[in-house]
Amino acid sequence: MIFLEFYGTIGPACAQLETLQRMVEAGMTGIRMNLSHGPLSAHKDWLDIIHAVGIPQLLIDLQGPELRIGTLPQPLVLEPGQSLRLGQGGVPCPAALVHAARPGQNLLLDDGRLLVQVAEADGAALQCTVVRGGTLQSRKSLAAPGLTVASPTLTEEDLQNLQLAGACGVTGVMLPFVRGAEDIRTLRRALEQAGAGQIRIFAKIESLAGVQALPEFLPLVDEVVIARGDLGNAMPLWELPRCQKQLSAVCRSAGVPFMVVTQMLDSMCSRAVPTRAEVSDIYNAVADGASSVMLTGETAAGQYPVEAMEYLVRTARTALE
Repeated sequence: MIFLEFYGTIGPACAQLETLQRMVEAGMTGIRMNLSHGPLSAHKDWLDIIHAVGIPQLLIDLQGPELRIGTLPQPLVLEPGQSLRLGQGGVPCPAALVHAARPGQNLLLDDGRLLVQVAEADGAALQCTVVRGGTLQSRKSLAAPGLTVASPTLTEEDLQNLQLAGACGVTGVMLPFVRGAEDIRTLRRALEQAGAGQIRIFAKIESLAGVQALPEFLPLVDEVVIARGDLGNAMPLWELPRCQKQLSAVCRSAGVPFMVVTQMLDSMCSRAVPTRAEVSDIYNAVADGASSVMLTGETAAGQYPVEAMEYLVRTARTALE
């Protein structure tokens, strides 16, 4: 019998003992903690609840070479045509991006929900024009299609989190934006140095570099994560399904487990029932051989975390019948 893992993401919407217990009863086998929003040391309350419920699998999602904006005093409403400053004197963002971007560069924020274009770059900040508006919140993802931004595999905070991982009961580490085998080797060395060499490595494919390098690092990882949020920013969206199918086939051929994640039940952030397209998406991911599927914002911040997990589990299990 094929065994599937079902992951949720912990956040304010589900970080209560009763809610997590109901998600486990619905079939959840593991949970993800996104450390881009705070270190392990700041989440003892969440860890206590996770362990109290007895959730067997705990994944931490590192910062890695991912680009994000910094902390905002309050959400920022952006209208098309409006000016937005990124960097010094504006919205905090990585200095490496400020130095690399040039006028004309498109920047995608919050998994592509918002789009701005660089108008001026002075070395200290990027003056941008909003093309596709919306509400920008703290620590949201930032992508620069076609631009190479020099970033370390692991941040200082990542290294601190890895030191605590074993004691916190972490079973797997998700590394964002894997670019090649050296990223995996760097993480493996850091885990061993932290005395946590037994922890599994989940390599997130979120860029074209990751897609192209998959055969190179595939033998070094425990599981591949087809992370469609930023991966969908790296190519026209209509090409994403084909890319997912191709990645699935490569993993399947190599006998390496893979996970599919991002927006699987996105409508359930605010609706009690998913769309027909969403359940079809889950079914097809499992039919293509996925060994695990994950919910992110649906359980971390959505209004129906338990119901979302029920739909994820029931749909995925139906694909195996």
